[in-house]
Amino acid sequence: MNKIFFGSIILVTFFLSCNDQPDKMSDKSYIGYQKEVAKPGWYQSIPDTLTIASWNIEHFVDEYDNPYIDNNREDSPQGDMEQRRELLAEAIRRLNADVVVFQELESDSYLKTLSKDFFPELGYQVFAALESPDWYMNVVLMSRVPLGMFYSYAHIETPIPGQKDDDGNTTSQMLTNNRMWTADLMINQDYRVTLTGLHLKAGRGERNEAWRMGQIRLLRSHLQMLMKLEPDRNMLIAGDLNTTPGSREFNLLLGSKPPLFIDPLEGTDSFSHPSDSLFWRIDHILPNQNLAREMVPNSTHIIEPLSREEMIKISDHLPLISRFVTKEL
Repeated sequence: MNKIFFGSIILVTFFLSCNDQPDKMSDKSYIGYQKEVAKPGWYQSIPDTLTIASWNIEHFVDEYDNPYIDNNREDSPQGDMEQRRELLAEAIRRLNADVVVFQELESDSYLKTLSKDFFPELGYQVFAALESPDWYMNVVLMSRVPLGMFYSYAHIETPIPGQKDDDGNTTSQMLTNNRMWTADLMINQDYRVTLTGLHLKAGRGERNEAWRMGQIRLLRSHLQMLMKLEPDRNMLIAGDLNTTPGSREFNLLLGSKPPLFIDPLEGTDSFSHPSDSLFWRIDHILPNQNLAREMVPNSTHIIEPLSREEMIKISDHLPLISRFVTKEL
């Protein structure tokens, strides 16, 4: 009787474990949940290439005061915001990117309204961010491509290495970690890109550099975990890193032996900031080794869709753009 009982348990356990296994991978980019993500009715897959842009648009706020954020730039926007909106809209039309990562933009709802009012013909459908509850400059995604998983770092404390408080303890922060997020761009059933949008802590000096190092270590650890789950995963980092090529923060983000990410503009005299007297590049688009194979040659560059005078009116940064073939190469 006991043999029959235990034999039945083994058989049931085997049956349940077999039914609990995921289906076989249908392609290299498949991992777990992809087959469960429905294709939106509005989406017609990007045919051959995917164009991604990144742009810090400098304190770009609406005319409404958010009562929960106490800041003069948000309370009373400076400059001619109507003109800036019109110029930005024209620049976006000329960029015509499939995905744009904005930095220093107030909110995804504001961006959605801008798209509807100024450039509805471009067909942007996805607007996403992880907005700070007490600050007005956020990293906001605008996309013609549907999203899969959206990862937040907003509520994680990251250490500020080498910096101590009054009691001698290592300091930490979570004030700017909402300005990092990672999202899967679900381009088609056979191809997707894991995109990280970010705006790292600004400022020079040891403390600010250490602040960025803590943010980068968190991001690197998460992206490495995703790579262990799926070694063929395509990844891209886009945003304002507030650090230049060759700095210790930049090198930490790229990685080494071999680097996880590459800088397509390495060795070039390509400058993105400030727009009225360009002298350095702190804005970056960085593919990992997998995605770099699908990058259209020489497609990554700093771009000026309008005249320099008009670009200066929009922002103190110039945008970057890059294009990728939407299949594994």
